[in-house]
Amino acid sequence: RLNADNARFLLLAVLIVLYMLCGAAVFSAIELPTERETKERWEERLENFTRRHNLSRAELRHFLREYEEASVAGIRVDDIRPRWDFTGAFYFVGTVVSTIGFGMTTPATVGGKIFLIFYGLIGCAGTILFFNLFLERLITVIAYVMKSCHERQLRRKGVLPHNGRRGSGSSEVDSLAGWKPSVYYVMLILCVASLIISCCASAMYTPIEGWSYFDSLYFCFVAFSTIGFGDLVSSQNVRYESQGLYRFGNFVFILMGVCCIYSLFNVISIVIKQSINWILKKLACKCCHRCQRRLFRSRRNVVMPGNVRSRRNISIETDGVNESDTDGRRLSGEMISMKDFLASNKVSLAIMQKQLSETANGYPRQMSSNSKQNGFSGGVGALAIMNNRLAETSVDR
Repeated sequence: RLNADNARFLLLAVLIVLYMLCGAAVFSAIELPTERETKERWEERLENFTRRHNLSRAELRHFLREYEEASVAGIRVDDIRPRWDFTGAFYFVGTVVSTIGFGMTTPATVGGKIFLIFYGLIGCAGTILFFNLFLERLITVIAYVMKSCHERQLRRKGVLPHNGRRGSGSSEVDSLAGWKPSVYYVMLILCVASLIISCCASAMYTPIEGWSYFDSLYFCFVAFSTIGFGDLVSSQNVRYESQGLYRFGNFVFILMGVCCIYSLFNVISIVIKQSINWILKKLACKCCHRCQRRLFRSRRNVVMPGNVRSRRNISIETDGVNESDTDGRRLSGEMISMKDFLASNKVSLAIMQKQLSETANGYPRQMSSNSKQNGFSGGVGALAIMNNRLAETSVDR
């Protein structure tokens, strides 16, 4: 039987696969016609170029393949700055440790590729740890602000004195434990912060890089979410107006944006986990109700040691099923459990234990002459108790 963690994992895997299938269908429907039209136009241009310059198609394709190899090494048609100077290398390692990986700059040597493996292993782990610590500090700041606002409201109402002092640093951290904000509140704050940073960064990229504002927003999401397609990359031209200030602003915006979006992804994952738990709980409740109904149906005509059931998931419906089953069994004259027998005859368990102890120790209850005449005597243990009960009933009658 699968436990809750395995069920949650399998359900999440199924949902991710369905999400990917839906996304593939949508992107294929949107982008495939444009790709076919572009390919047709490119084939026409190649045909016209070969006719105009009297070149064969094979020679032209060989030349284009050589250009593709040069492009991988960082060579472009337009005049751009060197990819592997110090500033370009610093931009590259920033994309590595942040897991963005634009792809416009990649190591071409064997030594660079080997160094990248070990460098990225440590750098990515450290950066992810930094992002997690950033989220913890953000939650602490939000809790501190919420606690301060609440104390200010209490001071205005006169509940707290205005000169109240907080305790030490450890006690203050402990006092913030009960002020942790809701996950939805944190998600809202991160969404607003990510939107503000993206809009401000797009306002900077649009005039400097020459992109449209929508393309700038697109670049911000691709970069901040560490997807990093590489179709649009900032700070790649040779010269910029206020180049040093622009590169510093580009670094700050990318750092803040990645921190906010990464934290937002963590919070959204918590919300998704809560949704999956809710779905599993609903499915478990339905399955439990069905299993309980089958269990009670199979228990008919069988001697069972009482109603053994868990009190963790008790509902009015399950209680009604149990009682109705017991009552129906009694009315139909079927065999009942010892628990139902004792409950119906109202025999105290304490009295029963006392009588069992007296019988076992050799101090049986003194039988009257009437009981002997009726024949209800003798027996050991539970049989002696039953005989005594029957004797008392016969005497009363």
